[in-house]
Amino acid sequence: MLAAERHRKIVAEISRLKFVTTDDLTTLLGVSQETIRRDLALLERRGELTRVHGGATSRQEPVGEEAPFAERSGILAEEKAAIGKAAAALVKPHQTVVIDVGTTALEVARALPADHVGVIATPSLLVAAEVSSRPGVEVLVSGGRVRAGDLACSNVRAVEFFADLRADTAFIGSGGIAQYGLTDFHLDEVATKRVMLANAAHRYVLADSSKLGRTAVHRVCELHGFDTLITDKPCPPELNTALSLAGAHVIVARRARR
Repeated sequence: MLAAERHRKIVAEISRLKFVTTDDLTTLLGVSQETIRRDLALLERRGELTRVHGGATSRQEPVGEEAPFAERSGILAEEKAAIGKAAAALVKPHQTVVIDVGTTALEVARALPADHVGVIATPSLLVAAEVSSRPGVEVLVSGGRVRAGDLACSNVRAVEFFADLRADTAFIGSGGIAQYGLTDFHLDEVATKRVMLANAAHRYVLADSSKLGRTAVHRVCELHGFDTLITDKPCPPELNTALSLAGAHVIVARRARR
């Protein structure tokens, strides 16, 4: 196969799937990984794709900045509350549960019953304040540098805290989720999310429908890095297929009827 034909097929495949791995392209085109790497480097210089670890993604620009917490709190509020209730319903008494930062994660904390009994570990001061009113809950806060707005703790202290914690369940916030994987806006908090995911028996990602198909600037993990996505609308077909192939399940939370 001529190089020009390979390049055309690579661009077409990335346009169709948004993200492809080097291994997938090697199988598709019947050439070596070294050849694929050279092709991807050339196509990136031409501006036709963006190379990432393990493959390449489309040139669609990631969303570069997250809106302030106060602004996000008023966006899709009912949908986030529904996601929070669906997530809280999965929590059993006496479990150790990690709840991440963000407006949707905060809804998980709010949805826990007043008589809930268990351990809640979090890097979010807002989540900690919410669950601290429940007498049966032991609250663990990671510590670290606090980011304004979300009041999220991060840095090596937060990473070490969650590295030493074995949780039954973890609910992880997101900046976006697409075929490329789970992404986030804050580089300092990516390492914390990764260790939360690595040390939990059951791993859930929280993403309202505005984040489906969206990519934030920093990748947390690939789609096989968690077990279940909890959202408020069915995923776009391409993302749904990618999640299925990765072995991830999807829970669609329904808004309460008025």
